[in-house]
Amino acid sequence: MNNMKANKEKIWEKGIPVDELIEKFTVGKDREMDLYLAPFDVIGSMAHVKMLHSIGLIKDQELPLLLKELKQIYKDIASENFQIEEGVEDVHSQVELLLTRKLGESGKKIHSGRSRNDQVLLDIKLFTRDQIQKIVSLTRDLFDGLIEKSEEGKEVLMPGYTHLQVAMPSSFGLWFGAYAESLVDDLLLLNAAWKMANQNPLGSAAGYGSSFPINRQMTTDLLGFESMNYNVVYAQMGRGKVEKTVSFALASIASTLSKLAFDVCMFTSQNFGFVTLPDNMTTGSSIMPHKKNPDVFELIRARCNKIQALPNQIGLMINNLPSGYFRDMQIVKEVFFPAFEDLTDCLKIAAYAIPQLKINARVLDDKRYDLIFSVEEVNKLVNEGLPFRDAYKHVAQKIMDGNYVPVKKVRHTHQGSIGNLCNNAIVARMKQVIDAYHFQQVDQAISTLLAH
Repeated sequence: MNNMKANKEKIWEKGIPVDELIEKFTVGKDREMDLYLAPFDVIGSMAHVKMLHSIGLIKDQELPLLLKELKQIYKDIASENFQIEEGVEDVHSQVELLLTRKLGESGKKIHSGRSRNDQVLLDIKLFTRDQIQKIVSLTRDLFDGLIEKSEEGKEVLMPGYTHLQVAMPSSFGLWFGAYAESLVDDLLLLNAAWKMANQNPLGSAAGYGSSFPINRQMTTDLLGFESMNYNVVYAQMGRGKVEKTVSFALASIASTLSKLAFDVCMFTSQNFGFVTLPDNMTTGSSIMPHKKNPDVFELIRARCNKIQALPNQIGLMINNLPSGYFRDMQIVKEVFFPAFEDLTDCLKIAAYAIPQLKINARVLDDKRYDLIFSVEEVNKLVNEGLPFRDAYKHVAQKIMDGNYVPVKKVRHTHQGSIGNLCNNAIVARMKQVIDAYHFQQVDQAISTLLAH
C-alpha cells in the first residue's frame, strides 16, 4: 500500500502535502484535457528516450524495454484501454507511472533532460499537427463537393444580391464555386499556422535549456518536424501563441462555413426557393405540419460562429503574460482542444449535406427578378456605340416608365465569370496549397518511430 502511494506521488512533490481545495482548483480539467494528448505524449517520449540513449543516459539494455512498453501504452490508448488514474496528476505522470510499474527505475529515467513544460509543449504541437491534417482532409472533401455542385449548376442562372436587394445575374456555378475558392484561401492561412506548429520545442525544458548534452536535432528528425524552436526561451513563449495562430486559421474556415450555412438557410426559405434539402434532412414543427426546417445548417452557423470567438478567447488569456511559463496556459487547452471537434463535425456534415441540395433551375421565371438583366441591356447599348452614362440613363428611364423587357441571357466570358468559372484553376490551386503541407514527411517519421 505504501509502495502504491509512493508510485502516485507527483513528480514535483517534496514531501509537503498540498491543500486539498487548492489541489482540486489547480488541477482543474487537466486530467480530462490530457486524454487528448495521451498518444502524443507516448510518441514524444519514444523520441526522447532514443535521444537519451544516444547520449548515454539510457543504457543499451534499457532502450528496447522502454520502447516496447511505450508502444504497448500507445496501443492501449488507441483501443481506449488507457486512463489517468485517481491521484495521478496528468498524462505525463501516468505514462511514467506505468513504465515504472513495469520496468522499475528505468521508467523514472524518461524525464531526464526535459520538464513538464516542454513535454506539454511538444504534446500540444503533435496533437495540433494531427488535428490540422484531419481538418485539411475534411476541408478538401467539402471543397470537392462544392466544385461538383458548381459544375452541375454552371449553366443555371440565379439572382445575385447587393444590400440584400436584387442586383445582377449570378449562377449556381458561381455560388457554389465561390465557397470552394474561399476554402483554398482558408487552407493557405492554415498552412502558415501548420508551419508554426511544425517546429520542435523539446529540449527547452522549463524554458532555459538543460545542462545535459541533449541532441535536439535528433528528436526533431525522429518526430518529423520541419524545424525546431531554437531559442529555448522563445520555445516557451510560443505556447499560447501557436494555439492563437491556429485558432485564427480555424476561425477562417468556420467563417466560410458560417456564411455558406446562412446562404443555404436563406435560399431554402419559401421567399427564395433557390435550393431545397431532401425531406429526411429537415426537421418539423410541433404545431405547424408544413414546416421543413434547415436545422443542420442553422447549427453549422452557430457552431462556426462560436469557433470564430476562439482567437479572442485565447488572446485574452495570454496577452498580458511576460516571458516564461505561467499556469494560465492550462486554461487555453480547455477552449482550444474541443474546437477541433466542433469544426470537424461541421465540415463532415456540410460535406454530407451540400451534394444533396437540389437546385431550382426555374428561379428566374419569377418576374421579381426581371430587373437583374438591366445591366446586360446597358452593356448591349454600350457595345452598339452609346456612352455608358447615356446608356445607363436610357435603361433607367425605361424601367421607371414600365417599358423595360428583359432579355434573359448573359454574355460573360472573362476569367471567373458566369461563362468561365475557372474551376480547373481553383482545383489546381487547392492541390498546390495542400501539397505544401508535406504531410508525408510527418506520416513517415511517426510510422518509423512506432515501427522500431
